[in-house]
Amino acid sequence: MKRIGPGVLIAAAFIGPGTITACTLAGVSFGYALLWAMLFSVLATIVLQEMAARLGIVTKKGLADAIRDQLQIKWIRVAVIGIILMAILIGNAAYEAGNIGGAVLGLEAIFDKGNNSYFALIIGGIAFLLLWLGNYKMLEKVFIFLIALMSLSFLITAVLTKPNVLELAKGLFVPSIPKDGLLTIIALIGTTIVPYNLFLHASLVNEKWKKQSDVKMARSDTVISIGLGGLVSMSIIVSAAAIPLQEVTMATDLAKGLEPLFGNMARYFMGIGLFAAGITSSITAPLAAAYVANSCFDWKAGLKDTKFRMVWITVLLVGVATLLYNFKPIEVITFAQVANGVLLPVIAILLVWIVNKGQVMGSYKNNMPQNIYGILIIGVCLVLGLKSIVKVFGLF
Repeated sequence: MKRIGPGVLIAAAFIGPGTITACTLAGVSFGYALLWAMLFSVLATIVLQEMAARLGIVTKKGLADAIRDQLQIKWIRVAVIGIILMAILIGNAAYEAGNIGGAVLGLEAIFDKGNNSYFALIIGGIAFLLLWLGNYKMLEKVFIFLIALMSLSFLITAVLTKPNVLELAKGLFVPSIPKDGLLTIIALIGTTIVPYNLFLHASLVNEKWKKQSDVKMARSDTVISIGLGGLVSMSIIVSAAAIPLQEVTMATDLAKGLEPLFGNMARYFMGIGLFAAGITSSITAPLAAAYVANSCFDWKAGLKDTKFRMVWITVLLVGVATLLYNFKPIEVITFAQVANGVLLPVIAILLVWIVNKGQVMGSYKNNMPQNIYGILIIGVCLVLGLKSIVKVFGLF
């Protein structure tokens, strides 16, 4: 447990309502066929997050700080930092509404009724108190509990569906793109490899570790925590593959589809998992936005600094207000995913560029295998992003 660090917060951040919805739709529409896409997403996330964590420990700076320091041409530096700041703050406000909305759906599944406005205020209040009162160690403990709750909920559900092991292995290790499956693949990758998590991880490692030699522990934490998060995502796909329903539009439909197998317990398993996913993501999105602003403006502020708090309070309030004024969570999540897909390749390119600079990283700069993996990930993200744009605009 002493080795567990910010990786658990990163895992909790990407397993939000958007991931649960994408995994549910993937399982219902394509069975086990897209498990390989989730496996790729998890491995890619581990590679990029390890680079971000290593950068944070070695330089004692956030990712935005490092980008600002390394871009020597002023107008390029100002433009890039401005785009990052706007994209992360606006994108996270959009994610926040979806995160809180997902937690609300979880509570509705558990209690079988309720008022959306009250539930949204309750979730927002819980997130506010944890961020206002908590320090890093407290947040870490809360997240370990919530991700354990979420993991048990979804893993038990997947095991009880009694999946076909051979078909599962084929879907996991034999890549294929079923008809009409491209956008689902892009959604799975886009909800797992999240740009704001790179900024969050680079900053949080310095709350946990103080020496460059801690890079090894940070790497272990990243692999274990994100690997567990990927297992949870895959378990949702496996569970959804057992659903007899053909028309599924949201994550809570997973509970309805599993009721023939588990009875009313399906609703509670799904509700608890969705609530845990929503509440953890509703904390990490404002926290990441605050860390990005902290880096971009070079505040050097702590968790309880007024400027730091004002950023996450703003993001949290926007998320709650969006739901109270009856915006549909699925629409907000979709918007955030689009912004995520556009921003990700740019940030990944900058990250790989910086961690290859000997004057910045010293002996901790990327080795050849890390560069190969990084370039491959960037290439895949670029190709999928271009294909999605072409498909959306109906160019062929």
